[in-house]
Amino acid sequence: MPGVPALPRLVLEPTMARDGVFDGAWWPRSKDALVELPDLITALRAHLGRIIRVGLDTSAWDDVPRSVVVDGVGVRINWFAGSDATISLTCGFQDHFLLLVVPPRTDPETASTAMAAAAVTGNHTPAAELLLIG
Repeated sequence: MPGVPALPRLVLEPTMARDGVFDGAWWPRSKDALVELPDLITALRAHLGRIIRVGLDTSAWDDVPRSVVVDGVGVRINWFAGSDATISLTCGFQDHFLLLVVPPRTDPETASTAMAAAAVTGNHTPAAELLLIG
């Protein structure tokens, strides 16, 4: 339905224990950060509170803006290189979350398996291995 935000394909580690590599996983529908990030940020606010910064690998996205506005609140976008399979989220001074990012065109079975594995409490499997598990 046009104009209605799509629910992000998102899985979070249920205890939020923060003792694994990832705090969950996200499977965006496209490589357009300006389209994908607002819905993700809106969904995550319910679990994490205010998100002040997002870190993305520019090579994984078609275009990375300097910021996005979500519900009237600006969120800064930081760029980094080296891991197109992650997104970092900053909620406070030293409050960082890391999500596995499943590439948009990944087949559903592989995506589902990788997302579930990334959200396991205490998981220490690297992103590249998680994305091959399917």
